[in-house]
Amino acid sequence: MKPAEKSTPGALLEVYRPAEPVFVAGCGAELVSEDGRRYLDFTTGIAVTSLGHGAPEVTEAAREALDSGLVHASNLFRTRPGEELAQRLVEVSGLDRAFFCNSGAEAVEAALKFARRYAGRDGGPRGRGFVALKGSFHGRLFGSLSVTDRPAYRDPFAPLLPDVTFVDPRGDLAQVEARLSKALDPDRVCAVIAEPIQGEGGVRPIPVPVLQALRRITRERGLALILDEIQCGLGRTGEATAHAHADIRPDLLTLAKPLAGGLPMGAVLMDQAVADTIQPGDHGTTFGGGPLVAAVALRVVGTLTDPDFLEGVKVRARHLREALEQLAARHPGHVAEVRGRGLLLGIELHGEAAPVVARAMDAGLLLVPAGTSVIRFLPPLNVAFHELDRAVAVLGACLVENGNGTGTEA
Repeated sequence: MKPAEKSTPGALLEVYRPAEPVFVAGCGAELVSEDGRRYLDFTTGIAVTSLGHGAPEVTEAAREALDSGLVHASNLFRTRPGEELAQRLVEVSGLDRAFFCNSGAEAVEAALKFARRYAGRDGGPRGRGFVALKGSFHGRLFGSLSVTDRPAYRDPFAPLLPDVTFVDPRGDLAQVEARLSKALDPDRVCAVIAEPIQGEGGVRPIPVPVLQALRRITRERGLALILDEIQCGLGRTGEATAHAHADIRPDLLTLAKPLAGGLPMGAVLMDQAVADTIQPGDHGTTFGGGPLVAAVALRVVGTLTDPDFLEGVKVRARHLREALEQLAARHPGHVAEVRGRGLLLGIELHGEAAPVVARAMDAGLLLVPAGTSVIRFLPPLNVAFHELDRAVAVLGACLVENGNGTGTEA
């Protein structure tokens, strides 16, 4: 194909509307299109390439695994990388057992099944329904879609799982606790699922007291607490787990996106009490935890959870947040709020995000919306400081060019 030609998805099913250009290479925080132009990538594949493109942890581990000749053996047999990865993940999470799969949605599906199995223990709750939070996104498979608060996604595929209740986690704490207490009826439900930071839902951190209330109520009533850290976990907030900020311990924890540095992998970590209820044959996976992806993930997780690396994430996060808040102060007619935690930050605009994201792409900066009015910043966790400054400068220029609001020029 000549560089000047416009490509099309061809035979790909168009469940996405991919934007031009076509990318052919990546290095660090940049993607390179087939015409040679370089773009600063602050999407990281939606929080996947947390170590940047071409990260040595990924390339070297993949090369070594391929050189071994052992790419796949199935879970009928033992291989070392998956076992070692499971051990590393339980050490950094404080949980006890791990199940591997191939994506975040699959991890949520497994967690919902495991929660129901856990409910069947002696003395467990009679209910088999679920509670989820308003603004949530957990995936597009039947179970994960059932606990996702997106009517436009859900309605075409109804009926989904029955007995799912959505609770608003925002507002006065006493009122939120009352809503949760009413919904978390052990005669109706067996578990609640929540994202510590709702990424697709507008980059909205769930308040720490609400997370703590969820843990307290579920523990008192024998219900499972599932935390979905598919987007916000593994170093994105400056801690190994996003729930560390709330000083709680879930019964089940789902991980995916950055887990294997861009290779497809998901995981469910769980408490031993949950694991004790799972029997051989209750669940399964052909590819999950295979030696190739597990070897890469082991190297990636080692870096993402290293204390010195996490300290660097915190420093970068403070730098970016300060720069974005200064931008917001210069553009009060454009920017309504800056929110988030760590290097998962959102800028809520007074207008629509899509035109600003499009202008940023034209200017060489890749961003991703989170809803109609929020722009998400998801840079690599090892991004250079000058790249953070460059991204904020480009965004400021795009706000002015967009002409939406009354803010002054950057």
